[in-house]
Amino acid sequence: MELRDLAALVTVVEEGGISAAARRLHVSQPALSQTVTALERELGVQLFVRSTSGVQPTEAGLLLAQEARVILARRDQAVRALSEFSTSSAGVIRIGVPREINFEFLTASLTAFSVNHPETQLVPRRLSSAAQIEALRDGRLDVGLVRELPKRADVDAVLVAKDNLGALLAADIAAERAGPDGVRLEHLRGLKWVAFPRSDSPAWFDELTATLRSHGIDIGLPAHDELELIAAIKFAAVAANRAFALAPAHLAAWIPQSVVFSPLLGNPVVRRTWVIWHGQTRRRDIGQLIAAFEASRHPSASE
Repeated sequence: MELRDLAALVTVVEEGGISAAARRLHVSQPALSQTVTALERELGVQLFVRSTSGVQPTEAGLLLAQEARVILARRDQAVRALSEFSTSSAGVIRIGVPREINFEFLTASLTAFSVNHPETQLVPRRLSSAAQIEALRDGRLDVGLVRELPKRADVDAVLVAKDNLGALLAADIAAERAGPDGVRLEHLRGLKWVAFPRSDSPAWFDELTATLRSHGIDIGLPAHDELELIAAIKFAAVAANRAFALAPAHLAAWIPQSVVFSPLLGNPVVRRTWVIWHGQTRRRDIGQLIAAFEASRHPSASE
């Protein structure tokens, strides 16, 4: 029985289902199901009752989950305590990167850090905000770039970017609805919004959908949790349907001829990016990476 098995068990209990837990852990459903079955076989007890509506932990499952949380918390505490001895600049920093980011800002920050710390290896992982917060909690990430503030006292955060989002529109629709300076958000009524999954970043999704609704936009059905809304999917959805997507201005350089980027007049949709890290870390290289992000941030991000 390994720590990752205990973490998997806790996640299944918290999510109430193998499918939801697998999405949260970014593993396949069969693999997670095998992990749970192997635990039951190893311990000789039934941990969950399976049904068509999900899984329910047995009394033994609840007891093991309670003990597992204690063990995992002690693991995290030990890692943080030992980090006090890892104050040199040498090492590896695992950094989470959102699926859509201003690469000029990211490149400037990472280059400034790497020039002064060539001995430190930066290992990026492209993850949603929710996945980054979870990975930081589990010790699989050292630093993250996220769209929402985690509700945890042991995580520190600094706002490093603010992007005014514009609309991606099919060229013919842009000709109808947008002017030379941009388009008003309410003029996108009747178009389908190309949404990202709420599970990617729940707080940001709720803030955004509230803004859309306040301007009369029908947000439609939620996107599938397994959808990865990369730029190519946005372009294809906008070009092929009466739809619009939201995107930062720096993405305009990559759009095909069939799609037009139009600023939203009045900047009603602002996307923020925070850098997050364990508040108790003592690693100098992580502190210096945070400083590099702060130095590269746009002046508006300090507002």
